[in-house]
Amino acid sequence: MLEKPTKRSMTIAGHATSISLEPSFWAALSDMAAAHNKSLAEMIGDIDASPRVGSLTSALRVAVLNWVREA
Repeated sequence: MLEKPTKRSMTIAGHATSISLEPSFWAALSDMAAAHNKSLAEMIGDIDASPRVGSLTSALRVAVLNWVREA
């Protein structure tokens, strides 16, 4: 199933940024944040602060995938 990415603007660690993810990833990321008792921005900030090789968008997708796989 193809989903068109949705762009959201938010402030992460004091910096404005735009993130483009498919709706399924936004939903899973919101679930992930709720499971950790964090806001979506806090969850994204935590992922952003972690060491990574690629972009923030890629890191978010991998974090969601790993979270789902661990469940």
